[in-house]
Amino acid sequence: MDYEKEMVGTVEVPDADKLDEARLTEWMEANVEGFSGPLTLSKFKGGQSNPTYRIDTPDRSYVLRRQPFGKLLPSAHAVDREYKAMAALGPTGFPVPKAYGLCEDRDVIGSMFFIMSMADGRSLWDGALPASDKDERTAIYNAMIDTLADLHMTDVEAVGMSDFGKPTDYCARQIARWSKQYKLSETEVIPEMDELIEWLPTTIPEQHASSIVHGDYRLDNMIFHKTEPRVIAVLDWELSTLGDPIGDFSYLMLNWISPVDGRAGIGGLDHKALGIPTIEEATERYVARTGYPVPPMDWYFAYNLFRLAGIIQGIKKRVIDGTASSAHARKMSDRVIPLVERAHHFAKQAGM
Repeated sequence: MDYEKEMVGTVEVPDADKLDEARLTEWMEANVEGFSGPLTLSKFKGGQSNPTYRIDTPDRSYVLRRQPFGKLLPSAHAVDREYKAMAALGPTGFPVPKAYGLCEDRDVIGSMFFIMSMADGRSLWDGALPASDKDERTAIYNAMIDTLADLHMTDVEAVGMSDFGKPTDYCARQIARWSKQYKLSETEVIPEMDELIEWLPTTIPEQHASSIVHGDYRLDNMIFHKTEPRVIAVLDWELSTLGDPIGDFSYLMLNWISPVDGRAGIGGLDHKALGIPTIEEATERYVARTGYPVPPMDWYFAYNLFRLAGIIQGIKKRVIDGTASSAHARKMSDRVIPLVERAHHFAKQAGM
């Protein structure tokens, strides 16, 4: 997750993240249609999970996304899943970068990686959209909701993704996965987290539908057209799979109740005055486009905050181990306990 955070700038590739440019050039010449060197590499500032590079050539730019070097947690840093999702969705017209090639041979640069196109548009970080007027805010948020609804309505078999995951028991599988990952990267005992690990699997709402789910869908994981309120690329498909669309939709809705932090959180803002759809209006729009029933969200908020805490605990462990890729990762790692506390709060509202 998180490779589009703070990507408005690149830096010179640090020594610890340098790649074998000769081997990379050779691989791209053989596998990337239209590639012509020489290439110049820089590294995006963001990307706590999977280090991400900008590749410039005389006639175009690309993005390289790789797994971290070193030992990885099981099923983490799934750049191959990201690649497969974008490669399958691209031909349908769904807004994703063009997927040029996946390299599973770790001998080329030291880890698995893929190459995709670089979307030329606006990266919007602040959910309050301070640079937009009221009408554009409405249009941007509606575009974000509609794009997620369109993903959830995509015919899985028609796009060749029926083997992308188990369509049922999504929340149960996610809870089991992130409980395991959390325990593998645990750095201190948090009693509320242990309570959530015990309570969540016993209270899962019925799953009414199955779809492709993105897993980390929010404002700062997409690129918008330079001048239009239109999504041109949805990014960061590492956590994508098949599963419960309501789990995915409720993750987006978390932003409506999350504290304002200069990023996706818009909790406490006057949404009406800003032109941002209220959580009720956003839900109505999603339901109208998909037909999926959306139940009360306290359980889903608890589940999603728990899941986020599990993900960020992995980043915290890598900060402690010295393998985190981004300077921003250390700041992110401080979010684990607040996330657990908020998850516990919503679990209590859901009947814990």
